[in-house]
Amino acid sequence: MPPHLIPNPLQLLERALEQCYEVIAAISSNQARWPTPCSEWTVQDLLHHLVVADLHNYTVMARGTTVDPHASNATVGADWSTRFGDGSAMLMRAWNAADLSRQVALPGGGEAPLRGRIGLQIAEFTMHSWDLATATGVPVTLDPVLAAQSLAWSQRVMKPEYRGPEKGIGYEVRVPLTADAYGRLAGWFGRDPEFAPANRSDSVTS
Repeated sequence: MPPHLIPNPLQLLERALEQCYEVIAAISSNQARWPTPCSEWTVQDLLHHLVVADLHNYTVMARGTTVDPHASNATVGADWSTRFGDGSAMLMRAWNAADLSRQVALPGGGEAPLRGRIGLQIAEFTMHSWDLATATGVPVTLDPVLAAQSLAWSQRVMKPEYRGPEKGIGYEVRVPLTADAYGRLAGWFGRDPEFAPANRSDSVTS
């Protein structure tokens, strides 16, 4: 791909965060206990994962340091969208101040440029935007460019040993050739693209 057509990864990350915020802002409090395509996670569980764990850990990663899994023990609270918006702004400030060419340690040993951590974050927020939108039915149109970029990145880096029970990523779900970008992404991440929550009777408005 010509250099002028290669998407700027930080612009993609910012768009992924904006999309995730848009979905979260449309979720109502009475949907907190609804199931999601993430096995055994409710909407509330997934919001906690995004707002408390992901935004904290990814900001640490953007600064080039090692994530401490015990450093953030906060709870998500009730004001989901404000917490996510504030955390997103902090994350982008960290990335915009970062030297993307700086060499940082890899989990399995060795080093790589800091920019290599951005793809994970784009894929995480893009995939979970679909999870939440699918779980709640909020009227948000998801960006197919983000799905295509996330799928391309994850297919390059996701090894078979990363999948399975208690590993965070399920086994790939085969999808029809006609599936759209988010259907393919969901299947690759072990989701059922046809997922539908058991309870659609509640209103999606507060």
